[in-house]
Amino acid sequence: MRTTKHRGRMTAARRLAWTNLLDRWSLAPDTTGTSAEIGRAFGRSGPVLIDLGFGNGQATKRWALDQPDSLVIGVELHRPGIAQLLVDLETAGPANVRVVYEDALDVLVRLDVETITALRVLFPDPWPKRRHHERRIVSPWFVDRCATVLVPGGQLHLATDSTDYGEHMRSMLAADARFVLETDDVRPPRPVTAYEQRGIDAGRTITDLVYRRR
Repeated sequence: MRTTKHRGRMTAARRLAWTNLLDRWSLAPDTTGTSAEIGRAFGRSGPVLIDLGFGNGQATKRWALDQPDSLVIGVELHRPGIAQLLVDLETAGPANVRVVYEDALDVLVRLDVETITALRVLFPDPWPKRRHHERRIVSPWFVDRCATVLVPGGQLHLATDSTDYGEHMRSMLAADARFVLETDDVRPPRPVTAYEQRGIDAGRTITDLVYRRR
């Protein structure tokens, strides 16, 4: 998700994908409010999974392949990353992925109560300087919205390579009794993202936190 540290570039292939493929593989913001709207946009019903800030989309594709009966929505603002995912989806699928080109918080605002089965944020910008902590996506407001839009028993998955941000995430979720911690520092099944690999190469500790909505 950390687009500020992985800007990439719009190659000719990505520009072509952005122009020709975005409509085919994306959802309009006004179709992502309720599970019924999302189902109509996909053309079928199923559990809704949301990947907030998917980077280049490789982990999103893997999630969709592992959950073929689900409807996977990737939310991102980083155009080169979106374009790369569009290229990959057009080449080999899977067909149960759609992209929303919009700020993650705006998507959370619009979602209806108990719409989402699983939501994850992998490696968001940690905003390490204290004066920037208010910019971190994991906040009391974020936690409240997640608890609101997740179905009972739904899953919230957070990952970071910042020890400080990991502690911040734990404290934010511990303050909301609607969530119970299921996994802490035991890596759940998922691909290693490009951002995660950079953290591993730099010797940073990876934190995976999986919570269940009571």
